Amino acid sequence: MIVPMNNDFAPLETLDLTEEWDKVFPKSEKVDHKKVTFVNRYGITLASDMYTPKDAEGKLPAIAVCGPFGAIKEQSSGLYAQTMAERGFLTIAFDPSFTGESGGMPRRVASPDINTEDFSAAVDFLSVQDNVDPEKIGIIGICGWGGIAINAAAADTRIKATVASTMYNMTRVGAKGYFDDNDSEEERFAMRQAFSKQRTEDYKAGQYTRGGGVVDPLPDDAPQFVKDYFDYYKTDRGYHVRSGNSNDGWNVTSNIPFMNFDLLRYADEIRNAVLVLHGEKAHSRYMGEDAFKLLKGDNKELVIVPNATHCDLYDGGDNDYIPFDKLVEFFQKNLK
Repeated sequence: MIVPMNNDFAPLETLDLTEEWDKVFPKSEKVDHKKVTFVNRYGITLASDMYTPKDAEGKLPAIAVCGPFGAIKEQSSGLYAQTMAERGFLTIAFDPSFTGESGGMPRRVASPDINTEDFSAAVDFLSVQDNVDPEKIGIIGICGWGGIAINAAAADTRIKATVASTMYNMTRVGAKGYFDDNDSEEERFAMRQAFSKQRTEDYKAGQYTRGGGVVDPLPDDAPQFVKDYFDYYKTDRGYHVRSGNSNDGWNVTSNIPFMNFDLLRYADEIRNAVLVLHGEKAHSRYMGEDAFKLLKGDNKELVIVPNATHCDLYDGGDNDYIPFDKLVEFFQKNLK
């Protein structure tokens, strides 16, 4: 592994990394696994799992994976990374800044800017590995990280291929609510008032109030997509002690910057390949389809998985809904 000599890129934080296998999916015997760290442009040290095909030789195409929003690398992103490594790619699944095993304070805060940078920092790291071809690097963003992945692809031309799986546009849902039901100046003003008040209360208390993860106990009248979230994050299927969604969630004020940010502003200027992947029955499908409408060029694809819900594309659900063969085809075609 190449380590940059410039002290600006030296890790500023010592991370407490778990060496035991504590993922929510079984370990594959087809790949080698190890923990690695890298530093982003803001000096935050990020923790990552690296998956390398066994007995791989030469320089490999590489993929960085992150998401869902509020999840950690031991959940969905790790499954994607390990599976793609089984198919011949060197992959990393990383925890975003301020979450999981990654560094940064305060904990559990999200940022459209810093989180976009996290993807580019992953590309920094991959591009200098001895066993990676720096001209063959792609990314996969899941759920809220799908929109962030598209934003990263618009900014970073080293990203040759991008997959946005079961994506959320976090700036859209943050400012307008689900299905744009709260899209009014009055609704946003009320949210800004509440966030402003919360900032004062947090500062007085000397700590940030958490917004709560997936609702628990689950109300009888919860929408089906909330029930789906519960089935993933709150059961043995996907629960993890370090996952915000499985426990007490993000800081309440994390939505402030997302309300004033447009993640997909320059999506129409992405020249490299993009694949938007969504479930036919996903409540979030409209966000993926609208994002795809912004993309231009004949190297952009939209794939709708029949019968799949939003969370089915986290881990395959009960019917192996994640079309990994399609993802392999896409990356092989565009990482060349």
